[in-house]
Amino acid sequence: MSKNQNKTGSYSFFNCIEKNFDKAARFISIKKGLLEQIKACNSVYRMHFPVKIGKEIKVIEAYRVQHSHHKLPCKGGIRYSMKVNQDEIMTLAALMTYKCAIVDVPFGGSKGGIKIDPQTISSENIEKITRRYTSELIKKNFIGPGIDVPAPDYGTGEREMSWIFDTFLSLRSGDVDALACVTGKPVSQGGVRGRKEATGLGVFYGIRELCHVKEDMYSVGLDVGLVGKKIIIQGLGNVGYHAASFFHESGAIIIALAEREGAIYNEKGLNVSKVFLHLKNNGSILNFPEAKNIENTEKALELECDILIPAALENVIHKNNANRIKAKIIGEAANGPITPEADEILDKKGVIIVPDIYLNAGGVTVSYFEWLKNLSHVRYGRMEKKFRENVNAEFLKVIETVCKKKISIEEKKMILRGPREIDLVRSGLEDTMINGFHKIRDLKKSLKIENIRTAAFVLSINKIIDSYEKLGIFP
Repeated sequence: MSKNQNKTGSYSFFNCIEKNFDKAARFISIKKGLLEQIKACNSVYRMHFPVKIGKEIKVIEAYRVQHSHHKLPCKGGIRYSMKVNQDEIMTLAALMTYKCAIVDVPFGGSKGGIKIDPQTISSENIEKITRRYTSELIKKNFIGPGIDVPAPDYGTGEREMSWIFDTFLSLRSGDVDALACVTGKPVSQGGVRGRKEATGLGVFYGIRELCHVKEDMYSVGLDVGLVGKKIIIQGLGNVGYHAASFFHESGAIIIALAEREGAIYNEKGLNVSKVFLHLKNNGSILNFPEAKNIENTEKALELECDILIPAALENVIHKNNANRIKAKIIGEAANGPITPEADEILDKKGVIIVPDIYLNAGGVTVSYFEWLKNLSHVRYGRMEKKFRENVNAEFLKVIETVCKKKISIEEKKMILRGPREIDLVRSGLEDTMINGFHKIRDLKKSLKIENIRTAAFVLSINKIIDSYEKLGIFP
């Protein structure tokens, strides 16, 4: 048994990343010590603080990890879960470093976590814990627009980010850039339109780009394009729901959706909006009228499909079920859903795996846009929208005069409209995901790397090395 495994044969989450890193290191000519520096977490802040809940004092365990300082600020979400531990947060911080490098977002990776179950704690007490956690980060200089910028993650959202911003502002009064201390805020509090769906939309753009490559599609026996592709999505949280919605709108067929309590299946396709409404009204996706229940949620991963999207937790595809996976493409919307052993099994089967360090980078990409918006103190599109509409109007007049033909009102509306903030954000995200995909694929071909994951790590590590060298840190 490997030293990285426990008795059940599963890897620690951090060791999974190290294993993938080491595979990529074979393609990089640089001293081992320098690779060790890139691989290591630079700063780990583990804290315990008391919070009064009801009549009792509860001691809360929490973390903030800064993996790399090759770029500042560091960037990474905060998750609330009883599964939070140092290994998990270190791993997620490392993933953030590599993600940011791949999509050319100038941040070092970081991550935070609080060991609580937000489902069993009142909103009032979650606010107390969030604000106290923020004050602890401020004390140790682990948060700030140019230091470390948190964002939402599993168990957190706009509400918690607003509390973090407000607490930071109250303790750093007069900081003109305080809005940029955290991203994922509501639009009214400096957030950016399009942030909520960004990770799911990024997953959609990445898989869509892969499906447009004839060579890759023919290698797994599929036609080009997304239309008609049968997709299974595990996890109907923020990422899974939005990914499912965009795939559904594109003409793909969502045949199964899986959650913790079980899964639902319909070979002809599920209406994602109706399923989400059913989940909202009943607290479960099970017993959806237009689908068959699958009691064991893991079995849904093993159904016949073209594309499988694990969008929930890590290590859900492992050595015990990898051989039963029938998908031709797996898109890692979650962080670390496939163990290294499962990775090798799936590789041998010829499954195309689009890795997490690229595919779910949409969230940090749009967080970067929000951070820039907060530092510039102006909404995207505010200064150019009307100018663009006026230019388009003049252009239309010229066309009508030259062609001696009137353009319909509907066509005019389409042509005249200037870019809104959400248009610019989505355009930037789409361009980022497309460029990232082709950089990875081109590197994979040029170096004859065996899979997309290793190529993504090579691309990321090379960019980090370049950054260190330009700083003069690596001779």
